[in-house]
Amino acid sequence: MSRILIGTSGWSYPTGRGTWNGVFYPAAARAGGGRTAGRGRFDELAFYAEHFDTVEINSTFYRVPTVEVTRSWARRTPPGFEFAAKLFQKFTHPAMFEEAAPGADGAVTPGDVDQFKAALDPLASAGKLGPLLAQFPPSFKREPAAVDYVGWLLRALRGYPVAVELRHRSWSDGLAQTLDLLNGHGAAWVQIDEPKFRFSIRQDLQPNVTTFAYLRLHGRNAAAWWEHQAAEDRYDYLYSAEELEPFTEAVVAARRLVRKLYLYMNNHFEAKAVANAVMLKHQLGEPVVGAYPDTFLARFPELRGIAPAAPGVARGGADLLSP
Repeated sequence: MSRILIGTSGWSYPTGRGTWNGVFYPAAARAGGGRTAGRGRFDELAFYAEHFDTVEINSTFYRVPTVEVTRSWARRTPPGFEFAAKLFQKFTHPAMFEEAAPGADGAVTPGDVDQFKAALDPLASAGKLGPLLAQFPPSFKREPAAVDYVGWLLRALRGYPVAVELRHRSWSDGLAQTLDLLNGHGAAWVQIDEPKFRFSIRQDLQPNVTTFAYLRLHGRNAAAWWEHQAAEDRYDYLYSAEELEPFTEAVVAARRLVRKLYLYMNNHFEAKAVANAVMLKHQLGEPVVGAYPDTFLARFPELRGIAPAAPGVARGGADLLSP
């Protein structure tokens, strides 16, 4: 039976209407803006790691971290904890990269790959680096140039477990060719749940390789998926226990086929991802550990009796970007 690791996509959401502060983290964590708080502030990562054994790093999509930062992440998490690292946007979203860095060369080079690998080396050395996530945009279609690029990227990342998230329907319409591409490099095809539109990918939640499986649940807020006031609105969705059951069944089936299985909740608005991750652990018979503050259980009363309660939390530590 494979090891199941369940967590959330990201752990620090200090601002906006969907902040985790005052819900999963104490309201005082809002002071200093969370990510920019100085030493001695509430340590979100350490608190998160008391509850889950894995997390998907979102910040690596926006910038390549320093080794001091990744060394800090390794130091502040317990043995056995794993980080899945989303590839830097230059690898998968060149238009976003060029918009964020006007005038910069958007062509991906072996040097870019080496820089990203080096940044994650402290996690790898500590035995805490899980898969690398290559998340491509919905506009990324299966065509010769795209197929060639995915193949090049997977060769460049040889030696690392890579999960590839493809969202355009052309990839599932060309099922055999897509499987040949990913299987040939031992890459896991990320199984996703999100609102389905005409050109959305179609999947069956089954693993394509035996090494590991990778699932991401984004929520089903179709009304705010393309049109919203703030990007966080897209992820304002709480799965019901009944909606999670098909994923629980898929995980039970998949764990007999793969050595390890990663499942991340990305419906992060107001810590709904945390609530659904707890629900999934409970449905799968996985231990629900850590103490959950009353603010969280008041927001999600259906978890009372499932998530261990605590009257409050107070913890000092280092912030997300401090070494």
